Amino acid sequence: MIRVALYTGSFDPVTNGHIDVIRAAMGLCDRLVVAIGAHPGKTPLFSVEERAALLKIVCAEDARAKSCELVVTSFNGLAVDAARQNGAGVIVRGLRDGTDFDYEMSMAGMNGVMAPEVQTMFLPAGLNVRHITATLVRQIALMGGDVTAFAPPAVVEALSRKAALFARKDQK
Repeated sequence: MIRVALYTGSFDPVTNGHIDVIRAAMGLCDRLVVAIGAHPGKTPLFSVEERAALLKIVCAEDARAKSCELVVTSFNGLAVDAARQNGAGVIVRGLRDGTDFDYEMSMAGMNGVMAPEVQTMFLPAGLNVRHITATLVRQIALMGGDVTAFAPPAVVEALSRKAALFARKDQK
């Protein structure tokens, strides 16, 4: 039987924190589905397609090394529905701190009622990446700051291009 896990997030942008959780999850399943949440009320910096491409670029080598099939997709509904649609028996959630734990425990409880066949697994982020949030990485990059310590090189390059586009728009 193939063990399938689902890891959801906005990944706007993909950070070293996301990669840390993805690497840990790849060691626990045969197929990891990384599902990008597409929320109609939010205006992301990167399109779903751009985020998917970046995830594939930055995760491909780890997937090969861990013999884990990586699937990158998107969803716009409930995570439990995305888990069912992708045949996942586990939803992976990364934890940075106690605040994340409290929120994620509530979410796991709600998901458990809606889909008792889908378990939630918490993976603590490594000490070296616990402080990273996609929101802060995005803000720092758009203000011209150096985000090389917080995101993979391909993402840093993509952020630099986006920041340059925003700077040109502000000059007009």
